[in-house]
Amino acid sequence: MTLAARRILIIGGGFSGMSAAIECTKRGAQVDLVEIDPGWRNYGAGISLGGATLRAFRQLGILEAFLREGNAADGVTTFLADGTPLATLPTPRVAGPDVPGSGAILRPVLARLLAEATRASGTNVRLGCTFTQIEPDAEGVDVSFTDGGRRRYDLVIGADGLYSKVRGTLFPDAPEPRYSGQAVWRAVLPRPPEVQGAMMWMGRVKPGVNPVSRDSMYLFVTEHRPNNEHVDPASFVEQLRALLAPFSAPLVQRIREQIGADSQIVFRPLEGLLMPRPWSTGRVVLIGDTVHATTPHLASGACIGIEDAIVLAEEIGRHAGIVAALAAFEARRWERCRMVVENSARLGEIEIANGDKDEHGRIMRESLMALAQPI
Repeated sequence: MTLAARRILIIGGGFSGMSAAIECTKRGAQVDLVEIDPGWRNYGAGISLGGATLRAFRQLGILEAFLREGNAADGVTTFLADGTPLATLPTPRVAGPDVPGSGAILRPVLARLLAEATRASGTNVRLGCTFTQIEPDAEGVDVSFTDGGRRRYDLVIGADGLYSKVRGTLFPDAPEPRYSGQAVWRAVLPRPPEVQGAMMWMGRVKPGVNPVSRDSMYLFVTEHRPNNEHVDPASFVEQLRALLAPFSAPLVQRIREQIGADSQIVFRPLEGLLMPRPWSTGRVVLIGDTVHATTPHLASGACIGIEDAIVLAEEIGRHAGIVAALAAFEARRWERCRMVVENSARLGEIEIANGDKDEHGRIMRESLMALAQPI
């Protein structure tokens, strides 16, 4: 088999890094994955996923596990603040006619499923470890590690997230993450029987719910915050309940009453990043949030990072030379990732300004149609 890189190092054990490990080992590569967190933890509440992500799960071999432990459904239903139905946004069944077009799962559960698949792939996982030096040359990359080790690789994949140390080391002039002017609240709550799929209510803030299992759902609320300032966790329950107070929809008010100290509330300012090409230098390439971190308006941040991993592995297996493989990878990924980052940012701008609802709907429809296309 043609394989542009046989010895591969992946820096970062998030969704993109784990997916790259799974796909590269399938093609016969020897893969080391280093993750700085010794507990390999994934923080957060739930994560909403579109049909393109479920298609990627099928490729990774975790779709059945996701369907067993998460939740899948068709469509996103929207309502006015008083509960009056507005529309149901269709979600194409791009993972196959037998798989609903969208879904959700608890982030730590998805991380566990991917970690199990990563270890099962034969990847050498080293936790509590990262790099200290990356020294590429024409034939390979020498990497020194925080545990004192030093190894040589054919390819290094930087998948260490929004605040990437790899990006800062090799691309010192790359743009910094930019605050969007919005923040998102997330919480895990018991699932009422009427919550069968994703539901959202329109107002000055945008709350929504999505089932993450048979018994649980997660609540998300996007709000405009002009300044990226610290929020005291002791105030989380009070602030989240206050954001839902203006919504008279009976279901929203029942959800509001359930919010308490045990609701696993997470508050996160929304930041974005789109690094111009190239995403590689020599034998080091960046994927996922490291080069294209997006706000969650299209529920596709994890999707495009996982897709990066799949496409990169395909191109490594298709080309004899690493330069050609990385060029083909970037050519396939740039426009799709740019679309998600920029369209998500525009949706946030419309929400902040209480702007054109028709434009908002058009961007949502066009983006979902684009995401349904093959990668």
